[in-house]
Amino acid sequence: MTSAASRLRVSEEDGVTRIEFVDRNILDEANIQRIGEEIGDIVDSHTQPKLLISFSNVDHLSSAALGTLITINNKIRAKDGQLRLANIDAQIYEVFVITKLNKLFQIHESIEQAEASFT
Repeated sequence: MTSAASRLRVSEEDGVTRIEFVDRNILDEANIQRIGEEIGDIVDSHTQPKLLISFSNVDHLSSAALGTLITINNKIRAKDGQLRLANIDAQIYEVFVITKLNKLFQIHESIEQAEASFT
């Protein structure tokens, strides 16, 4: 995984992998697929992954990106891991509510709240 091609900023602290998006708009199918693969590799590299995905830089998210998030969530759950989402823009959060994905994902207002929720 080369950082030049990466659409993510990844850091790890206290057993939690924090992921932030480089792009403000996650709409392009090829980028979404690349992001999904990158996060999938991160999940695969941990026995019991704890991922925190921050949407602080994101203004727009496509339905394909939501599908990728569901796939990632399923992968993490299969490994008995935990996924938290944080800093989601109000307009994007509305999409999570309409699609009832706010019931599937643990969504927190801040990174600090999300980090505190890991068990």
